[in-house]
Amino acid sequence: MRLQASSYLNLFIEQYLVFLHGSRFQGTNNQLALLEKMNDRVAQEYSNYGDVAAGLRVFVEQLNKKSRGFDEYVSQIDAIDQQVTEFEAVVSMLDKHVALLEKKVKSAYHISSSTQ
Repeated sequence: MRLQASSYLNLFIEQYLVFLHGSRFQGTNNQLALLEKMNDRVAQEYSNYGDVAAGLRVFVEQLNKKSRGFDEYVSQIDAIDQQVTEFEAVVSMLDKHVALLEKKVKSAYHISSSTQ
């Protein structure tokens, strides 16, 4: 009877160890399955980022093309700005000259009024 109890105990221990070992494998398999799902999700997310980046590249190329179309107008605006600056300098010089002439006329008028 003792031998039979010992055999049952050994059988139980063996089965228990097999169960523990199997559950460890099952846990590892579950972790691997979860890791695979996570990798698939991340790959999908980065694939979406790639699509967004490709769309942005096309958009930037279109903006650059439009920008090159405005280069002519920008150079014309720069030329007009330069002309306006030069014109302002001429106007300022004329304004000073007119002010000087006004002083001379007032002075001449004042002198001729005094002599009469």
